[in-house]
Amino acid sequence: MSRLDSLGSFGIDATRAGIVMVVVAVAFLLSPLFVSPPGFTLIFFEVGIVFLAYVLILVGVNLQFGHAGLVNFGPVAFFAVGGYTAAMLTAQGPFEGIGLGLPWPVGLVAAVVAAMALGAVLGASTLRLRDDFLAIVTLAVAEIIHGLVGTFQSITGGSLGLGNVPRPIATLAGEGPRNLFATVLLFGALALLAYGVFHRLAESPYGRVLHAIRADEQVTETLGKNVFRYKFVVFIYGAALAGFAGAMYAFYLGAVSPGFFTINVTVLVWIGMLIGGAASDRGVVGGLAIIMSFQLLTRFLNDQIPAVTADQFASVRLILVGLLLVLIIRYRPEGIWGDPQELGVDR
Repeated sequence: MSRLDSLGSFGIDATRAGIVMVVVAVAFLLSPLFVSPPGFTLIFFEVGIVFLAYVLILVGVNLQFGHAGLVNFGPVAFFAVGGYTAAMLTAQGPFEGIGLGLPWPVGLVAAVVAAMALGAVLGASTLRLRDDFLAIVTLAVAEIIHGLVGTFQSITGGSLGLGNVPRPIATLAGEGPRNLFATVLLFGALALLAYGVFHRLAESPYGRVLHAIRADEQVTETLGKNVFRYKFVVFIYGAALAGFAGAMYAFYLGAVSPGFFTINVTVLVWIGMLIGGAASDRGVVGGLAIIMSFQLLTRFLNDQIPAVTADQFASVRLILVGLLLVLIIRYRPEGIWGDPQELGVDR
């Protein structure tokens, strides 16, 4: 079996596994059986949920940058648009802001559509520009949206955000460990399903055109491919997935707030992708797991170093993350699992 065939088969297997996990998650939600895990493990479930939500964003960003060469520094903008759209349409009488009280499936669909609409506007206006302009525009849009949702209190709830958002998983599973376990199952299933679909897309003939665009747009254009259309569609794919992740995250928390959608989301996603290796679908997920595991395992070390304040320790953690990223870029620019030949990296 050729490498391409094996990769395509892996994508099919991941998609099937995602579908099976969705069925398992639904069956678990409807089942009364559950054994509560030890209390100290709950923090791992909570971080796992955030990790899986970020994986949904990362899969789209990796398709954009790793496979098509689009530098999108604003995935959190689509994440926020999805979360706030879902919240505003479904919240039941929030303390501040708009809450229309519609069913959660309506909010989910609207969140994806709103993120796609923003992606279409940005893509149509910026994808003909150089990569550095796209990076600047997407970063600026992310900051603009973060400022807007924190400013218009009568619409978005301002700094307080929007509460009373439906929590469909908690409604079926109840509160506590059962809800966390069910959420991890469902988010994991959705992440695996998205991974499988996007992996198959990247390894298909369509994906080979994206690789050609990343390598040389002009040559690809001379071969009769509409480069702008390919880039535009890929940009919308990533926007839609980030908007979906934002809506699901809002339904998990039962609220949205500007603090959930800061530039830190973009930074984590990009660091994970660069550490793991852009264009390596499994690698980028591994890179994100490394950086989030580092954050989880070091968050409690401050108690062991009483001479260092919490703010100083947070700064030290950021410095260590920065050093790790510098070492990776300096000595292994393709990432831990990346392919230097595919990315055009000279070793």
